Amino acid sequence: MSDSASTINDSHNPTGALRTDDPDRTGAYQGILAGSGLFVLMLSLQPFAGVPEQTAPGESTGNIVNQVGWFGLGLVFLAAMLGLARRDVLARLGFGRWAVVFGIAALSIAQSLDPTASLRGLLLTAIVMIVVAGVLVLPRDERSFAVAAVNACLVLLLLVYAMLVLAPHLVVHSSEGAEGVHAGDWRGHLSHKNFAAPVFSIVAMIGIYGWRSGLRWRGAIVVGLGLLFVLNSGSKTTMGFLPLAIGVVTLARITGRPGLAVLVHLALVGLIAALTVGSVMSPALNAMLKALISDPTFTGRDEIWKFALQRIAEKPWLGYGYASFWQTPAVTGLEENYEASWDIRGIGSGHDSYLDAALTLGVPGAVVTIFILMGLPLVDYLRACRIAANRRLADLFVMVVIFMTYVGMLESFLLNRADPLWVLFALAVVGVGLAGQMRARSPKA
Repeated sequence: MSDSASTINDSHNPTGALRTDDPDRTGAYQGILAGSGLFVLMLSLQPFAGVPEQTAPGESTGNIVNQVGWFGLGLVFLAAMLGLARRDVLARLGFGRWAVVFGIAALSIAQSLDPTASLRGLLLTAIVMIVVAGVLVLPRDERSFAVAAVNACLVLLLLVYAMLVLAPHLVVHSSEGAEGVHAGDWRGHLSHKNFAAPVFSIVAMIGIYGWRSGLRWRGAIVVGLGLLFVLNSGSKTTMGFLPLAIGVVTLARITGRPGLAVLVHLALVGLIAALTVGSVMSPALNAMLKALISDPTFTGRDEIWKFALQRIAEKPWLGYGYASFWQTPAVTGLEENYEASWDIRGIGSGHDSYLDAALTLGVPGAVVTIFILMGLPLVDYLRACRIAANRRLADLFVMVVIFMTYVGMLESFLLNRADPLWVLFALAVVGVGLAGQMRARSPKA
């Protein structure tokens, strides 16, 4: 988002001074590169791979495809940004905030059972963030960004829907194995419907943004196909959170009071937190939850949350280290609890981003990290809404942040390497930060 290589310009320089003489072809290449980056972020480097095999204790969790692939992509996007983006725009990517987030995670590695594996995972997360930044700063103006984003979503949708016809066993949950209960639910290119449904919800949000940006037909197709996928995924929580997120942002547009929308969002965060993790801590809240929904255990998540809360209480200050709790000897070495609905030893995450942050980073580190990633973007949104040219972008990015804040109550994704849920959330966090500081640039003849 820089002069000829950006979507957003300095709000104190609304005319976009410092224009370059780059030919239109260069601008087109920049848009294609940004769209390709977004497509890869959504798709991952190992799509349609199914449920990953569980690793044995002590076995390496490294993945050579991810390591080499993302390292190469990171180099490409870093070179492109350094060669095409203005330095003052790069300086507004929020390096200070991200340094704090990654610094907290890096310090936690000292608590890790396998510091080498934790460091490797954190480095991969940092490299992927280079691609995230490139998607935002490479398009030459907002129109180019909209075209790149919508086209990336279209290609992803066409690929997944083609697989539904040609190889449905790769994109639909089967009746075999532990996931047999989800038989017939669409999981797309990812391993589980609960990961795929939020991704395609964000795809639908990008379609709404595209439609508002003048890409009527393409935007409408993306919205329609994205929502159709979500409906067929069978993910009830996603189907509930998606209209909430859209409704909160729509409230800001209808009333012209983004501050009111933020207050409504914060109230919803409190309510959802009370009815999820809060329900395992308070009998009164649990009773209220039972009166509201048919499955107050959230498919057995309550057992996982109780276990996580117990372990947080044992190491509240420093935690267990970045990516160093689930599927480590701290859990796999325990005896099986035959009374629980889940065998905790085989769980891959706490199914709650906030509990997992506290488990791995410690409670103080988790509080700071969550505030930076989910609190400050709301402040950025309020700032961005004061700049008329930025409102469409601000609405898109904050809609994703709001939606993923809710999803985080039931799924874990924070700082999770190249997980599409994490990278799309990170894209929105960086994007709304830019929108709060700089003015979106319109195409020029």
